[in-house]
Amino acid sequence: MRRREFISLLGSALMAWPLRAQGQQGERMRLIGMLMPIGKDDRDYLLWIGAFRQALQESGWVEGQNMRIDIRWAPQTADLRKQSAELAALAPDVILAHGSSAVSPLLQATRTVPIVFPVIVDPVAGGFVDSLARPGGNATGFMLFEYSMSGKWLELLKQIAPRVTRVAVLGDTTIPTGPAQFATIQAMGPSLRVEVSTINKRDAGDIERGIVAFARSPNGGLIVTPGGPVQNNRDLIITLASRHKLPATYFDRNFVDAGGPFLWA
Repeated sequence: MRRREFISLLGSALMAWPLRAQGQQGERMRLIGMLMPIGKDDRDYLLWIGAFRQALQESGWVEGQNMRIDIRWAPQTADLRKQSAELAALAPDVILAHGSSAVSPLLQATRTVPIVFPVIVDPVAGGFVDSLARPGGNATGFMLFEYSMSGKWLELLKQIAPRVTRVAVLGDTTIPTGPAQFATIQAMGPSLRVEVSTINKRDAGDIERGIVAFARSPNGGLIVTPGGPVQNNRDLIITLASRHKLPATYFDRNFVDAGGPFLWA
């Protein structure tokens, strides 16, 4: 499913949860909060929000008439905590939160406002829901992929670049699923005769220093896993991978759309 279609589906699902009582409660103005863990000029996120707004309108929710949207952009961890607290204080009808880095601070800020996430790797391991069958609490949404997919990234990288014997995983230590993803990739390494290491992506400086140091030795490749720092530094990662001729697999096609070399997994 294309991301635009997915966001449209999400819009319909989101409206079916906390706002379904519209006919019973009249036409009071509803408030939808949105927390995006990236800068407000990101092209892909703007497209997704546009598709989301369109899905709302098709479901009868017109901005400025029966609902309004408060979008918060938070490219840094400190921004996420601040914006989460501010959104929770507004007591919106529902909050749309993109990814683990956004959901985690929101759940620290509120256990009553409904939270819907469009993408999370493992909401159970992350502590966001009780189980997939019965989420419980105030958060629900869509699971992005199973951990076994992480091992497939390494297999694909080896297929497109057979000479790769060393792989650096751009990992995010700030999200609960990061270590588990790395462990899955690392476990696949011996069978493919690949040495797997990690570069923890806290900010642009860490990413650049890590990739430059890794690229000094031959036969290297990259695996880019989900996380706010990766999205915020996408262009830097693409530039470094191209400059150092590092074959790479990415968790999302927007890296390839932006010029990322070699493969989207």
